Amino acid sequence: MDGPNSVAVSAGRFGLKGPRGWAFRGVDIDAGSGALVAVEGPSGSGRTCLLLALTGRMRPTEGAASVGPFRLPKQLSAVRRISALAHVPGVTDLDPALTVEEHLRERALLQRRFDGSLRTLLRPRAERAAASRLRIDTALAAAGLDREALPKGTRTAVRDLERIEALRLSVALALIGRPRLLGVDDTDLKLSDAERTQVWDLLRSVAESGTTVVAVCSEAPKGAVVVSTAPRDEADEQSPENPETDKKETADALAEAGRA
Repeated sequence: MDGPNSVAVSAGRFGLKGPRGWAFRGVDIDAGSGALVAVEGPSGSGRTCLLLALTGRMRPTEGAASVGPFRLPKQLSAVRRISALAHVPGVTDLDPALTVEEHLRERALLQRRFDGSLRTLLRPRAERAAASRLRIDTALAAAGLDREALPKGTRTAVRDLERIEALRLSVALALIGRPRLLGVDDTDLKLSDAERTQVWDLLRSVAESGTTVVAVCSEAPKGAVVVSTAPRDEADEQSPENPETDKKETADALAEAGRA
């Protein structure tokens, strides 16, 4: 049963085929609302493509999935409206020249413009500003990003953030939209063991607060719903395995997600 701010995610024999072969195939998922779902598998096995497909940014080729009351591939736009992405290279890249505050303010303004009712847009400016500040503060707290701990507070440029701080900022930006499903890519890439523990604690906290989380990783944490994109048998493998082909498939996927 879905809660007010979360959705269950399920899939059966879910697959996506691109012009150069299968990105992923035969994926099964059964995760309740508010779950932490870890997508693990070898590099080039379609982890990012699966993340994009589950959040409605790519159209699957075979099988079916459901995100709350919505079905994939029939209701891609509906799934996009209730989901958000964070830390996806080529899709949610942060501008290194902008400050943390500039990123947050821009996202809050966009969110207010696209999901606000006419009544909301006509509210006094001071009320709208207060609502945006509250939304930003709530997202920062949920992402565990402490303004005071940054070198120049929210005036800190993104290029001066540590990797884990940039990941937290990306998650905070996604949470400003109050999604029911959050997709996070490269969750544990280039992080120390201690930092990985912090990130998983963060995502587990987001899930426990009611937002279902799907996170791509190299190694799933204990207690997560584990989904593997590793080929089940030789017939499912890309043959021959070619790193350049994998890179081109990922590039195609990110371009498609950007258009979505």
